[in-house]
Amino acid sequence: MKKGSPVIIILLAVIIVAIVSFLPLSKWTDGKVKDFSLFSDILKEVKIMEGDNSSSSKNEEIDPELLEAMAEADSIARDSIAALPVDTIVAPIMPSRKGELVMIEDYTTDGVGLEHLKNAISSGALARIAVVGDSYIEGDIFTQDLREMLQEAYGGEGVGYVNMHTDFPGFRRSIRQGGSGWKTFLANKKVDKQYLFLPEQYAMPTGDALSTYKGSSSFPHAAKWSRSRFLFIAPENTSINVKTSEGEWEERNIEGNPNVQCIEVAAQTSEFDIKTSDTSLIGLGVWLDGTTGVSLDCMSSRGFSGITLTKINQSLCREISEIIDYDLIVLEFGINAMSSKQTDYSIYSSKMVDVINHVRSCFPRADILMMGVGDRGEKHGSQVRSMATAPAMISAQRDAARRAHCLFWDTREAMGGEGAVVSWSSSGHINKDYVHMSHKGGARLAKELFNAIQHELQ
Repeated sequence: MKKGSPVIIILLAVIIVAIVSFLPLSKWTDGKVKDFSLFSDILKEVKIMEGDNSSSSKNEEIDPELLEAMAEADSIARDSIAALPVDTIVAPIMPSRKGELVMIEDYTTDGVGLEHLKNAISSGALARIAVVGDSYIEGDIFTQDLREMLQEAYGGEGVGYVNMHTDFPGFRRSIRQGGSGWKTFLANKKVDKQYLFLPEQYAMPTGDALSTYKGSSSFPHAAKWSRSRFLFIAPENTSINVKTSEGEWEERNIEGNPNVQCIEVAAQTSEFDIKTSDTSLIGLGVWLDGTTGVSLDCMSSRGFSGITLTKINQSLCREISEIIDYDLIVLEFGINAMSSKQTDYSIYSSKMVDVINHVRSCFPRADILMMGVGDRGEKHGSQVRSMATAPAMISAQRDAARRAHCLFWDTREAMGGEGAVVSWSSSGHINKDYVHMSHKGGARLAKELFNAIQHELQ
């Protein structure tokens, strides 16, 4: 064969890919690049071609924390873990509807609904909402539109919480985030739990660290804001520099303190920047908003099932709530806890009861709303259908809300119920993984929840 022959090139490519298949890419990159196997992928394709039409076109990933919890539970009597108190054993509940509106289901002890959020809005002060979830809301998808609708209706400005660093600076449309020099610590990795609160992450400088935030004209209320705050813990005396679009760098001298501290800049701005070189500093996050209307925080953690929220530090949350408190906390989880074959989610339901109760103990002044999973697709041959086990997951989530006496909203029903993933995919509202929404789909779902919230606030 001649040099440069296509056969040689293809053969070399196969050899290189085969070698890479055996490399621990996930370990080397701290999970940013996933491991893969050329041979297992080939076998998978052969299996599908031979008629295994029940297989999903995408590997299902379940939160390792949940798998560990399930393994532990298997060594105990399963029924005893999932046992319900006598007063909560009721027949399955159908989604609450009022015409086309899928309403919020109220399982609170006294039927108080969104009492805290309603009171905060009517008081004229800032009403704050946190939406805590997984990759379903990553990049502010869904939450960016829900925020904009609420701010259009009740006032408000800015995007609220933003973490210290992102590896995907162009993904989020509601804020332009940049910077470098930070190491992020997540709740599902080796982490110091004393620094964990709702976002389930914190960051520390690795040297000269910089974080930059710039407003976005894509959302009118996100272009500018009047209050910029940086929450942190400084174990030692240090200095932190901050800057807005209206000024120069300003140095702040900070006394060492084991408690949460806050740098606040009260000025209308479209930018907020932070820099520091203190490697002992713990960056908890930045909040960009105002003093009235509604502020909505998007706190997403890819791959999480929600159960690690029991790790958040109650004392830290209480400290933070003296500066940043919440009137409504929305829990959006489930896609990393379900699979196409599992139909019993009783253990997950029990774990989420613990989560709800723990979050409530950390932020006792907040209403808590659990969102059910959205419709998720799986391939059967060349056709896409709703995952058959989705109703079982939603039932488990509803049971958790009922047992923990919080609110529940049936996301899948709001999308259209059984088969919704098919129409949403064909119209570009769901990506081709048949799980995650596009920006277009996020806006559509946000309108449904906005209408449900509006109904409760009347």
